[in-house]
Amino acid sequence: MKTISYAPKGVCSRKIDIELDGDVIKSVRFTGGCNGNTQGISKLVVGMKVRDVIDKLDGIDCNGRGTSCPAQLAKALKENS
Repeated sequence: MKTISYAPKGVCSRKIDIELDGDVIKSVRFTGGCNGNTQGISKLVVGMKVRDVIDKLDGIDCNGRGTSCPAQLAKALKENS
């Protein structure tokens, strides 16, 4: 098991904690951000391969910010897996 703690930039969430088992996501927890949306993202990605999550979430924009909580999750996975 590997645990990643990531400080996202440019979004409302302040921290993303990710637990990996090899290349499979076991859990994701956002601190801050839009609670319902971040809970939904967290549940949807459990059991997915890291590469698949990166491919799906990278580049998502939130209200013209140039990034989003899903995009920051993808960035955390790219930088730490």
